[in-house]
Amino acid sequence: MLNIGPYSFSSRLLLGTGKYPSWEVQKAAVEASGAEILTFAVRRMNIFSPEQPNVLEQLDVTRYKLLPNTAGAKTAEEAVRIARLAKASGLCDMIKVEVIGCDKTLLPDPVETLKAAEKLLEEGFIVLPYTSDDVVLARRLEELGCHAIMPGASPIGSGQGIVNPLNLSFIIEHATVPVIVDAGIGSPADAALAMELGADGVLLNTAVSGAADPVKMARAMKLAVEAGRLGYEAGRIPKKRYASASSPMEGMSIV
Repeated sequence: MLNIGPYSFSSRLLLGTGKYPSWEVQKAAVEASGAEILTFAVRRMNIFSPEQPNVLEQLDVTRYKLLPNTAGAKTAEEAVRIARLAKASGLCDMIKVEVIGCDKTLLPDPVETLKAAEKLLEEGFIVLPYTSDDVVLARRLEELGCHAIMPGASPIGSGQGIVNPLNLSFIIEHATVPVIVDAGIGSPADAALAMELGADGVLLNTAVSGAADPVKMARAMKLAVEAGRLGYEAGRIPKKRYASASSPMEGMSIV
């Protein structure tokens, strides 16, 4: 089980709800993914205007745990304000803290992320911060009391996959809370690799919503996350420089 704060989940795939070609495709992809946690940007929801489009309107939200995020925030103050709005709207007490420090790369601002996480923890939120793959920053966030750490594999929406597996492995090795690889996943192979490195989960959106067939890709990601986790738990064989016969040589007669 994936345990985040007081909650437990059987699926280790967290799925975003934005940028699908239609509401029908979104719903089918979410169902195919098997995800139990859905994330969305609070700033893109008209939660006080029922007549406006709602990114969750086609989904039975009672079946999922919602993870609002603070996308669009550039300061800790903005992130805290967005989180409070989500909580006041009754969406969830979990929040993905996302404070962007660079408009071109969409990389997170480490200082503002720390500030926002600290304030929201004080207010009783279950905090999941989106960070870079900075090992020290991940440790600082965990020391604050964050309930999970969400380092990016590569820039948001880039599809580049895991560009720094070494740093990710360090973060995973040192963490005592779940590590959920977030951002940059482009293919099922990327998701499987994240899980093989020991990640507790994977969060993605564009890799599914932007695929030629989002529903098939959602299922592919589901299976990749499951396969990667099983592979990690099973323990892969060590890599060797030279060949090693797969059939035993003992007991064989030499002709």
